[in-house]
Amino acid sequence: MAMKTNKGKEALFTEINITPLTDIFLVLLIIMMVVAPTFQSNDNAINIPEINSGVAIEQKNATVSVSKEGNLYVNGKPITEEQLTDELIALKSTLEKPEVVVKADEQVKSSEIMKIMNAAQDAEYKKLIVAGEPLSKKEQKELEKNAKNIEG
Repeated sequence: MAMKTNKGKEALFTEINITPLTDIFLVLLIIMMVVAPTFQSNDNAINIPEINSGVAIEQKNATVSVSKEGNLYVNGKPITEEQLTDELIALKSTLEKPEVVVKADEQVKSSEIMKIMNAAQDAEYKKLIVAGEPLSKKEQKELEKNAKNIEG
């Protein structure tokens, strides 16, 4: 780009105009300042994370399911909290591996899971697996339906 000087001679314009560059950086800075607070997590909205990959749980284990109401099921059979240890001991001889899988609704308190852990420990199980996906409403309805069929 050529530019005329006072003396009439053409001189090359070698300076860089940084004003547009500064404007772009300021706009980007303002955008980041506005958007950045939305990336912060809120502690009051904690949800159970979903698992997209991992090892599938074998169905040859003792599965303890806990519904939203706190009802316990061992392999689909309704059971009380007092009977849990005895039922796990009885199931242990029929299993290939002494493992307990716990599937619970997302609203179940962790104290209920701890009771299951204690019962599995009392029954001398070596491994306890907590399923990554919570017990769905469909699964809970199926468990309740099967429990009514067994009783009636």
